[in-house]
Amino acid sequence: MNQKTIVIAAIILGISLVGGTFIVANTFYKVKGLSSVISVTGSSDQTITSDVVEWQSSFSRNVTPDQLSEGYANMKSDLAIVENYLTNNGIATSDIEVDPIMVMPNYDNSGNYYGKGGGSSIIGYQLSENVTVQSNDVTGVTKIAQGSGDIINQGVVFSSQPLQYFYSKLSELKLDMLAKATQDAQARASRIAENAGAKLGNLRSADMGVFQITPVNSTDLSDYGEYDTSSIQKQITAVVHASFSVN
Repeated sequence: MNQKTIVIAAIILGISLVGGTFIVANTFYKVKGLSSVISVTGSSDQTITSDVVEWQSSFSRNVTPDQLSEGYANMKSDLAIVENYLTNNGIATSDIEVDPIMVMPNYDNSGNYYGKGGGSSIIGYQLSENVTVQSNDVTGVTKIAQGSGDIINQGVVFSSQPLQYFYSKLSELKLDMLAKATQDAQARASRIAENAGAKLGNLRSADMGVFQITPVNSTDLSDYGEYDTSSIQKQITAVVHASFSVN
């Protein structure tokens, strides 16, 4: 048995022993004996704090067909109440986006669009308007959203959606984390080669896996990657699949 065959056999034995244990980081090792290649998965983790918050909300009114003009005037007054609440609590007007008023007809209980004789069965309209706040003041906007019941207390039919949190420097962070994940893969492959009495060679290939952005301490994973927007504190995990030659 020549030296190369001994090296490959030792590597395969080492990987068989490692393969008997589940590694939390979900790292796996594979040796292609004929080509003397070690394939590993490296990962890197980092906790990030969201620096952008988006808050979507809306308000509405129901009016009869002959109250449509009055309804528009009331919606204008409602918008003033909403905007005053936001700006009085420190949200800049440049961070507030207001959509045009949407008008949806309300039909009678028969569910028909047209009544007997082809007459319209519209019994009224629902007027609604969406308001979106996007800001870097994550803590401030969160507190303002939590206190938005003050708007309802002023007679506005106001509805708030769950806040969404993002990280604006994600692209730059991904590059750094991919580099660290590659280093982790190299370190893992090097340990396997050393344990087998071999020496790790050059990097043959490296493929980026999916990014998992989850709440801290979450175990949620997806083959297509996770992107949590519900939490301020998030954990991001980068994965790299790499292959190295064995000398």
